[in-house]
Amino acid sequence: MASSVSSAADRLERYFEKRDFTRTPEPRKAGAPAELALRYSMQKHDASRTHFDLRLEWKGVLLSWAVTKGPSLQTSQKRLAVRTEDHPVSYLTFEGEIPEDNYGAGTVMLWDVGHWRPLEPLEKGLEKGHIHFALHGRRLTGGWHLVRMEGKRKGDRGRENWLLIKEKDAASGARDPVRRYRRSVSTHRTFREIAADADPLPAVERAKPRPRFRKVQLATLSDSMVDGEDWRHELKLDGYRALVALGKGGTRIYTRNGHDWTDRFEAILPSLAPLACDSALIDGEIVAGAGLSGFSTLQKAIKAGGPFTFYAFDLLERDGKSLTGKPLTARRAALEEVFKDVPPLGAVQLSPVISENARDAFEAVWAARGEGLIAKRKDATYRGERTRDWMKVKCTRRDEFVVVGWQKSDKKGRAFSSLALAAHQGGALVYAGKVGTGFDADLLDELASTMKPLARKTAPVEVPKAEARGVQWITPKLVAEVSYTELTADGRVRHAAFEGLRDDKPAEAVTLEGDVMPEDDRVEIAGISVSHPGRVVYPAAKLTKQRVAEYYEAVADRMLEACADRPLSLVRLPTGLDGDRFFQKHAGTGFPDSLKTVEIEEKDGDTEPYMYVTDAAGLVGAVQMGTLEFHIWGARSDRLDRPDRMIFDLDPDEGLEFSDVRRAAFDLRDRLDALGLPCWPMVTGGKGVHLVVPLRRIADWDTVKRYAEDFAALVAEEEPERYTAEMSKAKRNGRVFIDWLRNQRGNTAIAPFSLRAREGAPAAIPVSWDELETLKLAQAFPLNKALERSWKDLNLPEPVGLSGKLIERLETAGD
Repeated sequence: MASSVSSAADRLERYFEKRDFTRTPEPRKAGAPAELALRYSMQKHDASRTHFDLRLEWKGVLLSWAVTKGPSLQTSQKRLAVRTEDHPVSYLTFEGEIPEDNYGAGTVMLWDVGHWRPLEPLEKGLEKGHIHFALHGRRLTGGWHLVRMEGKRKGDRGRENWLLIKEKDAASGARDPVRRYRRSVSTHRTFREIAADADPLPAVERAKPRPRFRKVQLATLSDSMVDGEDWRHELKLDGYRALVALGKGGTRIYTRNGHDWTDRFEAILPSLAPLACDSALIDGEIVAGAGLSGFSTLQKAIKAGGPFTFYAFDLLERDGKSLTGKPLTARRAALEEVFKDVPPLGAVQLSPVISENARDAFEAVWAARGEGLIAKRKDATYRGERTRDWMKVKCTRRDEFVVVGWQKSDKKGRAFSSLALAAHQGGALVYAGKVGTGFDADLLDELASTMKPLARKTAPVEVPKAEARGVQWITPKLVAEVSYTELTADGRVRHAAFEGLRDDKPAEAVTLEGDVMPEDDRVEIAGISVSHPGRVVYPAAKLTKQRVAEYYEAVADRMLEACADRPLSLVRLPTGLDGDRFFQKHAGTGFPDSLKTVEIEEKDGDTEPYMYVTDAAGLVGAVQMGTLEFHIWGARSDRLDRPDRMIFDLDPDEGLEFSDVRRAAFDLRDRLDALGLPCWPMVTGGKGVHLVVPLRRIADWDTVKRYAEDFAALVAEEEPERYTAEMSKAKRNGRVFIDWLRNQRGNTAIAPFSLRAREGAPAAIPVSWDELETLKLAQAFPLNKALERSWKDLNLPEPVGLSGKLIERLETAGD
């Protein structure tokens, strides 16, 4: 067998040796490699024994296996696949008759065709004898395994035997494809018709007139999750909206504005053939296919002729009958009936309906840096306009902008450094800033060529002189899709990235307010533009998002003394206490710059960006993202391996009074003092008290954690009726849990002066020992009282080094 790392020419030697091209119609040319995605085909070969030839494009050739009985979609069935010589890429779509007395004599049918991708490194799989891959064919889809058989059987004569096995997924378990598909996937001929060189047959002939284009329904933007029994949710996709019309005269694909883009998406037409209808008008979205993703990748796919995937989410008409007056649930049921014969996971799919909790799904989409969700009313009819029956909740902001110029580059060989953007607002074209990322070298040159004929001397928009310097203006004809974190107070895009040009929408129609719900005016606090300032986030206390942001701005000087430059985690409640809450360690898409990041190595060796703040803008920036609580590490970002404080969180059992917690705090204070570790108290705004031991940065995390654990265990051992050092709720019965786990690397504790996500908006406030003795509860300082607090009222102990002498003192105390 030819080496998998040999050149394509060397690997094709056996193919050429076996064939006399004056006597066989098989391809002789090497063929052009794939432009964007690896290609695949399966040919049914009626030779001395009928078998199926699997072809996978790789490094300029087709890796080939002869599957003796053909593929099975049953995961329990293992089909023998004999490795054969590599074939040229040009063989991928070969169909025809190989004459007698030639190698492989018989009829070859193109049985399936499409793309494939390795799910694990292929070279390693070839070497180890296990290839895990996905097929994106018209008939075969989903995950598959090729496993090389060990040992030799009698009669193998040097054959390399593998087993082809279907992976369990949405495409497995379906009816036998070998029996189901008996005609060519490309010419729709039988073996007999191919051998007779008969003309190709149409894939399908539909009986009813093809529906005309009609205006599509558009979703309204919402900045919070829309949920409830009356709604269903789907993923927001990253592609082109498409209206597919099927019927007499062939299939047409229209953009949302009615442009006929059938030629651009021609590669997807064969996959629409199995749809069960005489005519239909289907609403959906076309994205990059074969496992590829992203709008810029979709544009590359359009240039390369594919691959694409069409996700259908609505059915407007079927067999001459309009369905737009029916509720969404009925239209979806009819759509599923149309798709009943379509292979799952293929180039044409139903848009998945999210069955789990929509808020959990949105968090998962956010974490995966997806687009967002679309919420649709189940009982709503279909209307060709923007409505509130469809609501979109985005993970990141993404809009169309008009390109009004390019910023000249000072780097040699670079066509431009950024694009100048604008959008229509209030009937006028308004400047919106620049986008300078998202371009590769080829795209820079291509965009430069496209813009050059549109060059003009004057700016088509009003632009401040400082921002106009060095810009070559163009006539506003081009539309760019741009992702960005937010619009600044003066209307400029922040952290913008170019996604691609759109020619499915005229420049005159590009507006920023077109899909946005009316909202409160933004307010600026600590230099941060805060949206929805009037949203009530603490219902009982009637405190708004603006009031929370103002609180954090006001206490920033005090709060930052304790939490500046520390990695932190946020408790986010974007819609307030009545909504969902998320504990977030890493900055998400769209987070303001004022929330800074530091790369920290985690247990598995990978690094992740953790957040930290240095000023009031950082705190308020977190509030803008829905934060109510701040939790901080016990170390600062300049020396993450050396904690500068040790925390004991006194967490009482439900049946205990605050007086029990208060007594425990004084008891542990005295014990720590006796060991040489003075501490100060903080009421948490929850149920308990934190004891904070300031440390000199000489001990590492393991040392501090081990000391804290040993101290808590010692106290619990000496007074088991009052304390426990175990987290278990069962062990806490009638006791105070001395939570020492806050002292583990990566764990956090509530920050001083942070509000708590509890009714009444209580804050975590440092207090003196004298004051603690007078307090009746840990939630003693609601927001207004917290504003009056200061570090100046406290006499905090000096940091102490956790030395060997102090550790020995604890060990002696336990003897």
